[in-house]
Amino acid sequence: MPRTNNSRDAREIKVAHSPDSDDAFMFYAMATNKVRVPGVKFTHTLCDIETLNRKALEGFYDITAISFHAYPYIQDKYAIMPSGGSVGEGYGPMIVASRTIGLDEIKQIKIAVPGTMTTAYLVLKLFAPEIATEVVPFDDIIPQVLAGKYEAGLIIHEGQLTFNKSGLHKIVDMGKWWRDQTGLPLPLGGNAIRRELGPELMNSCCTALRDSIQYAFDHREQALQYAMQFARDLDPQMADKFVGMYVNERTLDYGKDGRDAIVKLLEMGYDAGIIPHKPNVEFIGDAAVTASS
Repeated sequence: MPRTNNSRDAREIKVAHSPDSDDAFMFYAMATNKVRVPGVKFTHTLCDIETLNRKALEGFYDITAISFHAYPYIQDKYAIMPSGGSVGEGYGPMIVASRTIGLDEIKQIKIAVPGTMTTAYLVLKLFAPEIATEVVPFDDIIPQVLAGKYEAGLIIHEGQLTFNKSGLHKIVDMGKWWRDQTGLPLPLGGNAIRRELGPELMNSCCTALRDSIQYAFDHREQALQYAMQFARDLDPQMADKFVGMYVNERTLDYGKDGRDAIVKLLEMGYDAGIIPHKPNVEFIGDAAVTASS
């Protein structure tokens, strides 16, 4: 049931997420006041994920979308919300190129990446530790590969469905590579909440996010129509497909294997020396789960 909020002195909770159709879909009910928390006013900011990762280092937003790669850097300030994750079931970020390139050769080529705190970058470095990279805004990677500035790029978001329209070739799907290595889904990003809010407000916000996701499922056509304004280069059918890839039952609840995958991913990053901080994965309502060294 949607909540009502009649308080004129509502506490502002700053929410930030990516300007993508999947995030817009899950936050639809919160953004349009169909789900509310008494005494709380949610204000929404849309920003690319690498910027959100960097802002989280400062504890800037109360609720923020993050790459899971970023979590060990902010774990003192934030805990992971139990809903709102984007998890690839054998699919995920992709290396694409303007020509067919073998796996040995691709590891010798400089790759355009969407940010060094993204999960895509972490998995790329697990796949090929010595690979050379250069940061490019995520929505400029495909154009720059097409322009010949880079031979290959690591793409996220809707680019996973649109790259082939440009004549680019998929070299490696990192989600498939990860599943082949671990047998687990690939946890790409989730939502984190500032610990300073305190247990009661944190739990209320977590319930609101879960209710927002459920509302979108229950009113899919309305939520998709709202999400379409953020669906870069996607027609309604493709937007529906993309949302279905990353907003599903696992977005309501990661499941045991989904949570295990988050710990495994960060543990591997720490053991490989990519992540300098020992991960201490904590979901709201759970005891901390520490990744072993």
